Amino acid sequence: MAYPEILISVAFLLSFFFFFSSYRLRRHKLPLNLPVVGMVPDLFSHISRVHDYAAEFLAAANWTFVFKGPWLSGMDMTITCDPDNVNYVFVTRSSNYPKGEEFAEMFDIFGDSLLNSDGEAWRSQRKMIHSLMSNRRFRSYELKANRDKVEKRLIPLLQGVAEQNKVVDLQDVFLRLTFDTACSLILGVDPGCLADDFSDVPFAKALGDAEEVIFLRHIVPKFWWKALRWLGVGEEKKLAMAHRVMDDFATSTITRRKESISKEIRSREDGEDDEEAAADLLTVYMHQPTVREKNALEFDKFIKNNALNLLLAGRDTTAATLTWFFWLLSMHPHAEHEILEELRRHWPAAPDETPNPNTPFDRDGLGKLVYLHAALCECLRLYPPIHAQSREVAKPDVLPSGEKVRPGTLLVFHAYSMGRMEGLWGKDCMEFKPERWITESGDLRHEPAHKFFAFSCGSRICQGKDMAFIHMKTVAAAMLRNFRFEVVEGHVVEPKLSIILHMKNGLMVKVCKRERSAVTV
Repeated sequence: MAYPEILISVAFLLSFFFFFSSYRLRRHKLPLNLPVVGMVPDLFSHISRVHDYAAEFLAAANWTFVFKGPWLSGMDMTITCDPDNVNYVFVTRSSNYPKGEEFAEMFDIFGDSLLNSDGEAWRSQRKMIHSLMSNRRFRSYELKANRDKVEKRLIPLLQGVAEQNKVVDLQDVFLRLTFDTACSLILGVDPGCLADDFSDVPFAKALGDAEEVIFLRHIVPKFWWKALRWLGVGEEKKLAMAHRVMDDFATSTITRRKESISKEIRSREDGEDDEEAAADLLTVYMHQPTVREKNALEFDKFIKNNALNLLLAGRDTTAATLTWFFWLLSMHPHAEHEILEELRRHWPAAPDETPNPNTPFDRDGLGKLVYLHAALCECLRLYPPIHAQSREVAKPDVLPSGEKVRPGTLLVFHAYSMGRMEGLWGKDCMEFKPERWITESGDLRHEPAHKFFAFSCGSRICQGKDMAFIHMKTVAAAMLRNFRFEVVEGHVVEPKLSIILHMKNGLMVKVCKRERSAVTV
């Protein structure tokens, strides 16, 4: 056979193989693997719906899929939503699966904080935060701060919106609320962002910009975003500017708190004992002997990095969940009705001639709101604010699903997809059904953390889980008791491309006062 004929035959066979493979992949909704560029073009063709795209190919691949990036790009990764893999990596063999240096570099604006740490550095910081969150004084302060912000700012603000018949972005309202609350709990200051004029909040905008750019770092080749960072252009310039704003805010706040703490120390030396002192996270951090042994620059850096880390966790995750929650209720009036009935049964009666407060529930009272808790869990199942987590591989291993992993492999655990797997949640997995979280006896149903992955799993499970539920239930109960929320007709709801599952276009709603008889006995 002549040389040209051989080339033609080989080209024909390769084309046939490529066409057959492409057809098979398309038929099964799997990403198309092209020569040289890998699966990235297919990914970007679905980028506007990337979370649902991932859920589709993970369902087709039996919950685990090896994604191929461009040659030599370092973008190959194993993506999974298999609970057995989650339990294995986060619990059984967690020491073999650190967050790693690549994760820390992607989230470099948070420095050596709890978010980026592994090993002993992570354990010491986590122990410190745990000791504070279990502190009696802090727990009392936390509940009071939440209730005060809801009663004194959120409800009056929404009353004004309702009276003026305005349309408001509920996502913006929640971000302002949770930012104020998070600053109070973490930094000991109230920035007053939940104001009637809805003025711009530089730190909030900067944090949102940072989240978007960090998300892009996850979906483009490493050499590309690192080159942009080195040159200081494009999205990386945007991230650098955002980091400066966040850094300035944290630095100025820490400086003021240092001065306040010095006064507290002098008061204690004089024999005074202020019950309200040392109630926020930052103050306790600054009183830790192991931290204060650091030199001044290291100390400030340590405090600042952790403050930014906790503000991200305290502000964005709660605000995102509340936003999706109220949108889901607008789509499912039966669930809203059930919550109102539950509030009617449990809302404490006010003494004669005493105004019935908007947030009367203490921890025990909030614990009685089973259906509300179930509805929030169902929201978190479908729209987890941390939609994905990643881990590196220290030593070669085999996952329970059968995939071999080795150093250099990036593991991505897609919580968004996990909540949409029929094999895990049943044929009605795409439906919003709070009832799935309630047992026949009327108690909350427990699901293991490696299946209900919204708060992570194992030793890294979110320490603020209980705090988040207390805050969300306080906010939701007060809002639903006082108002109805109607999503503006034609408003498009879709996820934003960010490390946090925010809504791209916010949630535009009309606020209507609710007849009090609907939620009182």
